[in-house]
Parts: sequence; C-alpha cells; structure tokens
Amino acid sequence: MSATTTRAGVQCFHCGEECTHTQIKLEDKVFCCEGCRVVYSVLSQEGLTDYYALNETPGINQRAGVRKDKFAFLDDPKLAESLISFKGESQVHVNFYMPQMHCSSCLYLLENLHRLDEGVISSKVNFTRKEATVVFHPGRTRLRKIAELLARIGYEPYISLHDLKEKRPAIDRRMVYRLGIAGFCFGNIMLMSFPEYLGLDASDLTLRGMFRSLNLLLSLPVFLYSAYPFYESSWKSLRHRFLNIDAPIALAVIITFVRSAWEVLSGTGAGYFDSMTGIVFFMLAGRILQDKTYRQLSFDRDYTSYFPVAVTVLKADLAQPTALPEIKYGDTLLIHNEELIPADGILTKGQAYIDYSFVTGESAPVRKEAGEMVYAGGKQTGGNIEILVMKEVAQSYLTALWGREELKNDAPKGVSFVHLLSRYFTYIVFVLAALTAWYWYAHDPARIWTSVTAIFIIACPCALLLSNTFTNGSILRILGRNQFYLRSAQTIESVAHIDHIVFDKTGTLTSTQQQELSYFGKPLTELQQQQVGSLASCSVHPLSKLLAREFETAGRWQVAHFAELPGEGISGSVKGAAVRLGNSQFVNHSPDTKEGTVVYVSIDGEMTGYFKVNNHYRQDVPDLVNELRKRYRLSVLTGDNESEKQRLQQLLGDRAQLLFFQKPNDKLDYIKRLQEKGERVMMIGDGLNDAGALKQADVGVAISEDNNNFTPASDAIIAAGKLSLLTRFIGLCKANYRIVVASFVISIIYNIIGLYFAVQGNLAPVVAAILMPSSSLGIVLVTFGSSYWMAKKMKL
Repeated sequence: MSATTTRAGVQCFHCGEECTHTQIKLEDKVFCCEGCRVVYSVLSQEGLTDYYALNETPGINQRAGVRKDKFAFLDDPKLAESLISFKGESQVHVNFYMPQMHCSSCLYLLENLHRLDEGVISSKVNFTRKEATVVFHPGRTRLRKIAELLARIGYEPYISLHDLKEKRPAIDRRMVYRLGIAGFCFGNIMLMSFPEYLGLDASDLTLRGMFRSLNLLLSLPVFLYSAYPFYESSWKSLRHRFLNIDAPIALAVIITFVRSAWEVLSGTGAGYFDSMTGIVFFMLAGRILQDKTYRQLSFDRDYTSYFPVAVTVLKADLAQPTALPEIKYGDTLLIHNEELIPADGILTKGQAYIDYSFVTGESAPVRKEAGEMVYAGGKQTGGNIEILVMKEVAQSYLTALWGREELKNDAPKGVSFVHLLSRYFTYIVFVLAALTAWYWYAHDPARIWTSVTAIFIIACPCALLLSNTFTNGSILRILGRNQFYLRSAQTIESVAHIDHIVFDKTGTLTSTQQQELSYFGKPLTELQQQQVGSLASCSVHPLSKLLAREFETAGRWQVAHFAELPGEGISGSVKGAAVRLGNSQFVNHSPDTKEGTVVYVSIDGEMTGYFKVNNHYRQDVPDLVNELRKRYRLSVLTGDNESEKQRLQQLLGDRAQLLFFQKPNDKLDYIKRLQEKGERVMMIGDGLNDAGALKQADVGVAISEDNNNFTPASDAIIAAGKLSLLTRFIGLCKANYRIVVASFVISIIYNIIGLYFAVQGNLAPVVAAILMPSSSLGIVLVTFGSSYWMAKKMKL
C-alpha cells in the first residue's frame, strides 16, 4: 500500500488528509506531518500494520501534536486514584474515554495495546460508549505512560474535571433484568397456556390445575418486580395530582393479576397471566430502546466538563501539575498555547491573545498586556503566559456565569400529549365500567365482577404507551444515527411544535475552526506570497498563523531582522525584501479606515494591499436558511459587532431579526419576550454565553464540532456537519406525532373488539390471549415500519 492520489492531491497514508507537500516519507508512503509518520513507524515496528488493512486511512491526524507534560498530573497519586476503578498489587484497572474511536481499525489497535507497552495486561473496548478498559501491572508501567502512549498513536484520552466527580451514564441494569425476567415468564406462561386455549378433557383436571398454578407462580416476579417502574411512576404522578399514562397501566396490571389469581385459586378459570406478562414485557422493551440512544451522551454538563483536570503551577521556579480544586489565591499558573485559563487572574508574563468566544460569543481574540486582568474560560492562542491567581476556580467569572439562577431551573419544558390522551382515555374507561356495573346490577349481579374487571383488562392504554415508546425509540435512533442527539422523547414533541428558530452566530452559523481571508489590492506574485507566509510563520499571533496557513509552502525562507510590535504588526527581511504586516498605521503610516479585522501588507516600502478576515459561514448554511425562512421566523443573536450585519441580512432575509453586542442575559431575555408572545422557540448555540438562552428556550440545541467535546447544557446536541439537515430532522419529529396518533387509532379498534366481549362478561382467556399480544405486536410493527419509512422518504 502507498499514499493515495486524488483530484485534490496526495492523501496522507495514515489519516487521509491532503498533504500540502510530499517531503515527509517513510518507505514508499507519504504523510501530511511528522506526527503521522511517527505513528506509522511505531505501528510498523511492532507488527501492527493490519491497522491499515482493515480500513483505508483510519488514523487520526497528528498535526496538532500533544504537549510533552500534558499528562504529568497523572503522576499525582491522589488524582490517579480518582480515575482508577480497581487497584491491586499486580493489576490496576482504568477506564479511558476516547471520542476518536470510529472504525474497526481503532478497535484492533486499542485491543492490541499490550504489544506497544509490555506493562499492559489487556485492553477491552466498548465501542458504543467509546471507552477502553485498560488493565496494567503497576510495577511495569504507569498510568501517565499509558495515557501518553494513547495520545502518541492518536487516541488522546478525554479527561476533564467532571470525570473526577461523576461517571458517564450507563444503561440501567435493573431495567434489563426486569425485561429479562418478564420475557422468560411471558414465554413460559404462553407455552403452558396452549392446552387451555385448545381445551382439555375433564380427565386432565389435575394437569390443568398444575399448569394454572405454575402460571400463577411465574407471574409473581413480573407483577412484583418487572412492573415496579409503572407502580413507582404512577404513585409519583398521583402525589403531584397529575394522571400520567403509567397510572391506568399500573391499575390494569393490578386488576389483571388480582382477577387471574382469584380465578386460579377459586378454580373458576385460568386467568389472564399471559396478557399481563406480555404487556409488561413489551412496554419495558420499548423503554429500554428509547433510553439506549441518548445515554451515551451527557446533556447536563457544567463548567467542570470544560476544564482540564490539572494545570501547571510555578513554585520556586519549578513547574508542578496541580489539581484545579487545589489552586489558591496567589498561585502563579503557567498557561500553554491552546490551553484554557481556569481561574481569574492578572497576566504577569508573556503576551496573551485570548479567545473568549465560548464565554462571550466575540469571535476575535483579545490581546492582553502584562498587568491586565484575564478571566476563566478564555483560551490562550499565542505562546506561554504566566498568570497570578486572584480568584479560585470556584469563585471565577466562568463559575459565576454557570451559577446563574436560570441555569438552576430544572422544571420540565412540557407535558407529552400522550399523558393528556391517556387521562381522557382513563375517564372514558371508568365511565364505561360504571355503566356496565349499573347494567349488570339490574340484570345479573353475578356478572358485575367479571364484566368490570374484563373492561380494565382489555381497555388498558398499553397500546398507546407502546406506540409512543417504540415510535420515540425508533425516531431517537434514526436521529442519533444522523448525529442529532435528543435528551429525551419529550424533546421530539417540543421540536415538532417550534415556530421560531434563534441562531447564535459565532460557532453556529460560522465555524470556529475556519476563517476566510480575502485579499484586496495589487495581485501578489508567487514569490511575494512565499515572503508573506514566511514572515507570518514567525509570529504566534492568531492573524499571523492564519496568514501562514494561507500561504503554507514546502519550506520556509529564513527571516532576518524579525521584529514584532504588540498590537501593531510584524516586520522582517525575507529573500532580500523588507516585508511588513499589520495595521494601517504600522504599515502605511496612515489612519485605518476599513471596517472589521484587516491586515495590511507592505513590501519594500510599497503597500500592495490588505487582507480582510471574515467569519467562515458553514458551507450549507445558505441553503439551510433559505429552507427555514419559508416555514419559520428566524433571529440571530451574537456578541460580535455589526461588521457582518449586511451579509447576515442578505442571508436570512429582511424579516429576520439581527441583534449584535448581545450579552448572556440579553439573549435569555430575548427568548423570554418571544415566549410571552406565544411563540415556541428553538435556540441553537455553542458557547457558555448561550447557556441561559438554551435553558430558557422550548428546545435548546447545542452545536458541536465534536459530539463528545464540551457543549453547554441542552435539550439536544447536533454535530456541526449535520446542521444542514435541520429541516429534515424537524420534519421527522412532526411525523412522529402522526405515527403515534395512527397507532392509537389502531389500538382503539382492537379495544372496541375486546370491549364487545368484556361488557357481556364473556371475555375468554383465549380471546384475551389473541387480542392483547396481537395488538402489541401490531403496534410495534406499525411504529417501526412507519418510522423507518418516513426516515427513508426524508433521506435520513
């Protein structure tokens, strides 16, 4: 195998990204960076090249690299203990969360970790949860060494302060046990009920009595254990004076069991144990299906998910990794490039270019000089800086933002229409039961008990619950497969009813990972482009790095007499030419008259032109907005200035509301005003500055470049690359409502047939055994089929 050549150029053999040059080689293979080459070299030496045979270019890009001492905090026994799940003399077990896992090659490599480190005993991957359980010998290797090995081969463990306090949610095993018991009992009761359905001779009374008694015994675990969640939910709803759908179901289960037990013990019949256990089994299966999709994501995240576990503290000129809770007032922190500032403090050393976009929504990095205040939540985008801590992490600006009252409100955002339907359904059943009792009281009192209990058995709203849970489960899985993850089934209904969509701009309509450069002026020759790129590569300023990437070449020319004037620009001699990059005053000695972010270029004293830096709108945003504005009212809220106003207005149309310089409270208040007018609002944002608005909105959607990285607390998470499918996602949620209603109509037909027998007091076990399971199976088939048919129709 060798590097792949495409229309765009040569692909990296390891990660598949386009190589901007082809000088980094090993054997006959070409790599985009030194990091990818090193990973291939390591795997090749250990005989793990099958990693590349399983999938084409399966690796993770290594251009960014990992700082050498990033995992030094794992040498701290106290911090390491909080991550270890088991520790013995010869074995230590630790779970690592690695969001980079994406294919069978990842599985192969991670489960062969012992071939890369002799101290690793075994490693087992849970691909669904993107976790690996590593077992290692503490005398042969260390936790830090394993974490660094994983980072070196492209699977850097994601460890945050949140991981020290809380584990990722897992599927409720008790629910699985309940389902298993209900399925076992249901199957065996059905098997032993066949003689009852087919009819037994009088000579088989002993055998019939034995089968009935066994059915009673098998139904007890289902009645007392498997059905417990329905009893618990019903009791909680009744205590709050609210009748949810579980209440009539719990009543039906109890009545069915009591009547069946009475029939068996009195010798008057076989009861309806098969129907009772079958319904409990199907309903539990639906709930597990519904829960499984969104348990792998965490929707309730706070600032601890955003912060690293530890940071470097300088003490007596020594760098010591220190856990964030142990940072105190007066400590000096060493903050590296692309590292978060965890506490408010004063900049004491270095030049800071801080990206506050996550906190404030302002896209341009903020320059700070020594002596100025910097705040938690910002990310340093230049070289190393030192900060004197003025407030501890728990008292920082970021923590205060997270502690706002609107973020503490956990009240539900709505009640499912299914609960309202079930309430009226239950009232009708009670009225029908009362009328039936009154009728038989007047004509044949002996039939009151059998008739009334039969009504509650047949007219259970379980079909409505089944249709709702199975449809919701299917929709959640389809949406999750397309990287639109919903917090709960209730969110599906909320999405279906929205009529106003509010966008954040920075990081939502625009990408935080890309910016656009537009050049105006005299065209630059290839030589001049290389001169500009070479000079820009000498600076760590974000704008310089952007220019350096724009003019990336196979090699850089040496820059002589390099100088950088903070806040002004950079200059130097490249290939005999004097090149200057910066603001108008620095380059041209004249006032700056251009709006927005502009970098002027001067070569040998002549200003050739300027670069304008614009937000990079996501590729599919124009088409998406064009679809949305036909059906919904649109708004954009941003902390940025108005430099993009004209462009945004053209994009969203004249009816769209555009608001700039918006602080977190301004965004939240705007959402409230819309809701007071009766509008149902979906808010789409990505930063902490959007958290209050996301919480207040009827549906808060957090957009993420990586679904497993930090996003503010929300009702849904959408992958940035899937934002263009938003109209289809909303359409599928609307279809969910129609499918549930159609299924409910089908269940009503079944109920009418069953009630025909029930009110007469002639509900035979065989009729119930046919009607109730066939109703349940019919609902399951209809909901599954309809959900996936609608998804296919919408090309999801």
